[in-house]
Amino acid sequence: MQIKKPEFWDLKKPSLYSYLLWPLSKIIEIISLLRIKKKKKFFNIKTICIGNIYIGGTGKTSLAIKINQILKNKNIKTCFLKKFYSNQIDEVKLLEKNGKVFLANNRINCLKEAIKENYEYGIFDDGLQDYSIEYDFKILCFNTLNWVGNGMIIPAGPLRENIRKIKNYKFIFINGNLENLDYIKNTIYKINPTTHIFVGEYIPTNINQFDLSDKYIVFSGIGNHKTFVEMLKKNNFNIIKDFEFPDHYKYLKKDLDNLISKSNEMNCKIITTEKDFVRIDNENFSKIKFVKSELNIQDEDKLIAAILKLNEKY
Repeated sequence: MQIKKPEFWDLKKPSLYSYLLWPLSKIIEIISLLRIKKKKKFFNIKTICIGNIYIGGTGKTSLAIKINQILKNKNIKTCFLKKFYSNQIDEVKLLEKNGKVFLANNRINCLKEAIKENYEYGIFDDGLQDYSIEYDFKILCFNTLNWVGNGMIIPAGPLRENIRKIKNYKFIFINGNLENLDYIKNTIYKINPTTHIFVGEYIPTNINQFDLSDKYIVFSGIGNHKTFVEMLKKNNFNIIKDFEFPDHYKYLKKDLDNLISKSNEMNCKIITTEKDFVRIDNENFSKIKFVKSELNIQDEDKLIAAILKLNEKY
């Protein structure tokens, strides 16, 4: 059974539910601190890990694809590396459309296979909390709308680590539709004044395939549904209704039939994300279109220059 994240996770302040769950969150935090950190360094490949401390919806995959594209354009042999999770096949398919993917039950095995094939850079989609690898370059991602939610650790909140752990990251990436930037940046700098902050904005790349005079129903099962909807509105899509499903949701025929029925009733067309589209049964393809998007990175040259200097100490 797939369920959406609790609404109280994204409240600006902790709720009663959060305080009731706080003791369990504290136990989880202590266990994490006690984990033995035996990191292994790999010298035959440069490793970039793009991860988060907020669970889901921070744009890791989008940033991984963007960095991979930029490095490939510089004639650098790159690949994606991802630990296998049965509920994340949609992300794997999306990565495979953009490059070589090494998938295994643990990330070290992914790396070993990439080294065998002489890849120069391996880009990890997730893995900051994997203490088995000493990454050459780490990027911590946040979404501008979700930020850190109520600021508490799971299950009281949406964080994998205490927000104070920001002090351990030299490169932080904030993506979305440019909301709340000043507040988020100021908060980050108070914790880590020396970190490098980069900003990305989602840009639709196939907008010319849509008639903006039409009415649309939007649905998605991603971690940042609201960000997707806001991007569409910002680009003048006439959104009549939107439906949010759990992250990585496996759509049933009845779900899609219901959406198609509603679109007929409301005389609307249906759109979703590319990530959701790969999870939809073939028979519904003609009824549903996807909006493809990518990240436009501010100060992109500075970020790539930092990545290309992995032999230096950061």
